[in-house]
Amino acid sequence: MSFTVDKNQKYTLITIKSEKLDTAVAPSLKSELVVLSADGVKYMIIDLSDVRYCDSSGLSSILVANRLCKNANGAFVLTGLQEPVKKLIAISQLDTILNIASSAKDSVDLLFAELAKNTESEG
Repeated sequence: MSFTVDKNQKYTLITIKSEKLDTAVAPSLKSELVVLSADGVKYMIIDLSDVRYCDSSGLSSILVANRLCKNANGAFVLTGLQEPVKKLIAISQLDTILNIASSAKDSVDLLFAELAKNTESEG
């Protein structure tokens, strides 16, 4: 498998263990995201620290994660962006709709801020 899934109490961390997030990885990642969502996971972090290349199918899987979390009234954070991937996301203007954090710690902080915001709006 080209990624790992670590479930914590409040969120799930998905770490891509490949230099490429492309058609070889994206379909299985999308399937895993759908399964996680069906299992009730609403808060996800995808760590792309090892990813140096991303194509349209990779971007699509990131957008699937974002949509699944939003539809479940949760939150999604992307972290560990390498420069080529960061540029692609900026060119695609996805940086305007995605929560992006510079480190794993920052992504957890951002996720908990979203969790607090969602909890307030539910109450």
